[in-house]
Amino acid sequence: MSWRTPAERWAHAVWRRRGLTARLLWPLGLLHRAWRRFMGWRYQVGLARASAVGVPVIVVGNLYVGGTGKTALAIALVRQLAARGWHPGVVARGYGTSAGEARRIDPQGDVRQFGDEPLEIARATGVPVAVGRDRAAAARLLARGGGAGPSQGQGDCDVIIADDGLQHYGLARDFEIAVVDDRGWGNGWLLPAGPLRDPPKRLAFVDAVVFNGAAPTVRVYSPFYALETEVREAWSLTRPSQRIALAELRRQQVDGKLQLLAACGIGNPRRFFQMLAAAGLDVEELALHDHYPYADDPFAARRHDRVLITEKDAVKCAVSPSIAQDPRIWVVPLHSRIDERLIDLIESRIGKAPHDGPAPA
Repeated sequence: MSWRTPAERWAHAVWRRRGLTARLLWPLGLLHRAWRRFMGWRYQVGLARASAVGVPVIVVGNLYVGGTGKTALAIALVRQLAARGWHPGVVARGYGTSAGEARRIDPQGDVRQFGDEPLEIARATGVPVAVGRDRAAAARLLARGGGAGPSQGQGDCDVIIADDGLQHYGLARDFEIAVVDDRGWGNGWLLPAGPLRDPPKRLAFVDAVVFNGAAPTVRVYSPFYALETEVREAWSLTRPSQRIALAELRRQQVDGKLQLLAACGIGNPRRFFQMLAAAGLDVEELALHDHYPYADDPFAARRHDRVLITEKDAVKCAVSPSIAQDPRIWVVPLHSRIDERLIDLIESRIGKAPHDGPAPA
């Protein structure tokens, strides 16, 4: 079952092929392409300048609009860089937030103030996270001090990861990663005629391409690596210390005929459902639209014994009075890891960690 908005369902149907509607929208896609070229040209000829923040910046982004796994990759990068001695920080726009001023987020803060994905990253990794329309200003809140003037950092991070920053040219970067999933390019056209923010040849200019859970299905021009993601256990939303292995939940389902509902408001819900199925769980699927706010309770009328959600959904469910007290809600964290060769490549560009020993977890 899908609770995606009619506009979402219509758009994704249009983007799957080059039908009549997509062809009618194609001239607008040309305007989008021209705008993207103009924005890049401004920086190439010096009419605009990207802001450096005094520490290396790794940009994670995508071409296909919506979720391709950028946040999962950002979390994996944070953990694997920290294991090599770096002190990472993360900057993001903050979906749904109204204020444009850069600010460092409180991991226990209100999701409506900071956005679901930045809060998810902060809680999953424990590293400093900042949000703001101006990502360079957000990065300066986290970057280790040094230098002088507006680029001087105010924090303790020695490397910054910019989540969803591929099209944000105002932030200078040392390494670019594009994430691609099994949807490829859809019909291959730019918004609004297709699902792409940039043309596919943009991959020729990134430093690495990461395929999220799929073998390469599109042509790439840069080194590519796999993002491996799996689900292993779940924790109770009402009692976070209470955990259960999915193998045990599967045994309980077989023995006790538990009815399981899997729900998520992410860009590609099919991926979450497939991982649960791979873990042996038989679930009814409820696909909510991306960044679903949980202003209402979609589970109130359900008679399922357990409801499985993602960590991205959990940060919003936790502030809903009815959902937060529902003992049926269990959160399934994603465990993501990337090839260590990508970390090697990154360090070949930005250098080794400027201190000894792993960063604190």
